[in-house]
Amino acid sequence: MKYFRFNGLIAVVLLVCIWAVPGGAQTTVRLGGVMTLEGPFTVLGQEAVRAMEMALEEVNYTVGGKRIALIKESSDGRPDVAVAKARKLIEQDKVDILIGPVSGGEGLAIKEYAKSVPGKTFINGFSAAQETTLVNPAANFFRFSTDGAQWQAGLGSYVYDSKGYRNVAVVAGDYSFGYTQVLGFMTEFCAKGGRVREKIWVPMGTKDFSSAIARIPEKLDAVYVMFGGADSVNFLTQYYQSGMKLPIIGGSNVTEQTVLNTKGPFQRHLIGIPSAHMVADGIEDPAYLEYVAKYKKRFPDGLTSPSAPFYGYYVATKAALTALSQVGGDLGGNQVNFREALAKVKLNSPTGPVSLDENRQAIANIFVTEVAQRPDGSLYTKVVKVMRGVNQTLGQPKDTFMARGVPSRDNPSCP
Repeated sequence: MKYFRFNGLIAVVLLVCIWAVPGGAQTTVRLGGVMTLEGPFTVLGQEAVRAMEMALEEVNYTVGGKRIALIKESSDGRPDVAVAKARKLIEQDKVDILIGPVSGGEGLAIKEYAKSVPGKTFINGFSAAQETTLVNPAANFFRFSTDGAQWQAGLGSYVYDSKGYRNVAVVAGDYSFGYTQVLGFMTEFCAKGGRVREKIWVPMGTKDFSSAIARIPEKLDAVYVMFGGADSVNFLTQYYQSGMKLPIIGGSNVTEQTVLNTKGPFQRHLIGIPSAHMVADGIEDPAYLEYVAKYKKRFPDGLTSPSAPFYGYYVATKAALTALSQVGGDLGGNQVNFREALAKVKLNSPTGPVSLDENRQAIANIFVTEVAQRPDGSLYTKVVKVMRGVNQTLGQPKDTFMARGVPSRDNPSCP
């Protein structure tokens, strides 16, 4: 944490120096970042900081002839705190562009705040609630990473066809991202004929999962589990300590590098867990391998490979820099030209092409994976299937998809 506080101090000092120079406001773009550096998602926020720094270092903190000043604020996963930090960055620190947040509820709240400041631009970090961009989107809010339902594309079909799972229970976080992930998984699994016998919703930040584990029905084929950060580690630890033997199907963050790199007795049980996400450690494309090598060189104390939150904030920052370059760093006229350029950005990201739909939501590849072990003993997500160009309605007509309503505790349900 000392590292992050020190870098935050540097950013503030840089900003003060720029303000002190006459005409500095015309030669500087102020970029704000909101990330969780407190609470159960702290490790995700730390990766977000690294991502923004690496993307900015690639251009030497300069684009379109203008200097980039990075100002960071820490949230704790709560929507009210995230909005307060976003408001501070926009209204007090006078940032031009804001990147963030990390969690689904935070993203929904910041989307609504964005509508009140139409002259500023907001780019999502890692937040993945589906309705952030699908329902009543903000014209100045962009998401270059896929949402939590998109992340599950291919997983329901894979476990039905390849694993033979027919009856499962769901144990997931009781908030917008959890609902979104479950919808993404159930859309395919139920369409195949699978059944979800029970959904067990658990509050974010829960420490004792014993009551949730006790509620898992008997005679199932598997349990679909969706938690993030420390919640994933705590659940998995207690699940296996309790003697549970049912196979796990992993929500995206359950097999994410921030979990796979956490040491504990639960690790030996993770091999073979199927999951799906917008990233995968086992991608062998040269562009992805170069991206991993750059991460390891820049952050020798980091994870085995870049995490999903790192990727989310990295592509968000790259998109902002690309559009800024195209408009010569000009953010005049309430940033209209900048946002027009941003909406048309097509990124060749480390995981493949990324473009935006009419709601400024990413269309990109999704990777179905299984946890595997490298010769050195480290765990990684091995790619078993690639779902290319997944859109936000999961390939369904928009009217049909929208008619189902937003994800919730009860939506969807298997017929």
